[in-house]
Amino acid sequence: MDDLCIESLDDRARGVAHREGKRIYVEGALPGEHVQTCAARSKPAYEIAVLDRIVRASSQRVAPRCPHFGICGGCRMQHLDPGAQVAVKQRLLEDAFKRAGGIEPECMLPPVHGPAWGYRYRARLAVRDLRASGGDILIGFRERDSSYIADIHQCPVLPASVSSLFAPLRALVAALSTPNRLPQIEVAVGAGTLALVLRHLVPLTDSDVAMLRAFASRHAVSWWLQPGGPHTAAPLDPEDFDTLAYALPEFGLHMRFRPTDFIQINPFINRILVSRVLNLLQAEPGERVADLFCGLGNFTLPLAAQGCNVLGVEASDALVARARESSVQHGLSARFLVGDLFAAHTESWLDLGQFDRILIDPPREGAQAVSLALARLPAGRRPRCIAYISCNPATLARDAAILYHKGGYRLRSAGVVNMFPHTAHVESIALFA
Repeated sequence: MDDLCIESLDDRARGVAHREGKRIYVEGALPGEHVQTCAARSKPAYEIAVLDRIVRASSQRVAPRCPHFGICGGCRMQHLDPGAQVAVKQRLLEDAFKRAGGIEPECMLPPVHGPAWGYRYRARLAVRDLRASGGDILIGFRERDSSYIADIHQCPVLPASVSSLFAPLRALVAALSTPNRLPQIEVAVGAGTLALVLRHLVPLTDSDVAMLRAFASRHAVSWWLQPGGPHTAAPLDPEDFDTLAYALPEFGLHMRFRPTDFIQINPFINRILVSRVLNLLQAEPGERVADLFCGLGNFTLPLAAQGCNVLGVEASDALVARARESSVQHGLSARFLVGDLFAAHTESWLDLGQFDRILIDPPREGAQAVSLALARLPAGRRPRCIAYISCNPATLARDAAILYHKGGYRLRSAGVVNMFPHTAHVESIALFA
């Protein structure tokens, strides 16, 4: 049994302590706590310990709301006050900048907060039929650090209309003809609409379809069927094809999407994020702005609504097609281009013309090629301002180092966006000029 004083949390929300120069990770421990642990796994540079007893608890420790906390891998920080969660994420962002070359933002932005519960409007639920081995139908998220599925009966980060469906969905899957060939159900909540995408590895029977329709009528959902990749998803009933949408009321936008499209899972924070980013970017009507990794046009269309001459670039043909449809639907003149931004280089960037401002919103891999291309532009062709939205502090810091050290940009400001409360995921904004 070891006595440890926890100093901080790492990027997986594990407590971190040191003993004789060796870092020790303790799942479930919080900064400032005095704990007793048992050794679980020892490596030359670090050790994984198991929390045995909390001798002195943190004043920021709270009782987790979810009965599945600690088993389900979806949330790792429900035992920490939501305000303290944001402070931890801010520190992780600052540390990432320092590790990437001693960069420090000139100004730390106030964190963006939103609802802590019922915020998750997108989810992928795994399905497993264990009845042949004496178990049950399982529907839920993966267990923590495991490929096993947690036996979920409720989820407070999902909207109540979704959380209440776990038991009915288990009963439905059990009644279908091939429950062991249904690996997942994807959830997408839109403005007044709840869509469920059933991934099925074999064709459904007429009886299956009848049961799905009865379930849809009883629970006010629409079913989409996905026999292959995401592009094969189609509504069970054609009238459900264009019913999903999310709103950006400040810009008068009603953005349609398909349930397998990428959108931000937290619509409350997304509205604040779009406004915050556009305020930071300070684009004037008529200025040329490029929105890179634009997806459905989440930032492109608001920029166009403000009178900017905006180009959205995205690798997915399907997303670009829907972004163009939204632009026409709203009477906007945004332009869109299908392009692989992971292969960007300075010459390809010069071919696009001159831009006053750039917005970058990449996936977790970041935008290294784009950052290098921008850093190598001739001085007269560089955008005056770059706003970078990130879901991975490590790749943001790497790209910030490129823009800072090679491109001569200053990191004017940065801050966290609590897009994923109770998880260790860190969304952030950085502004370069």
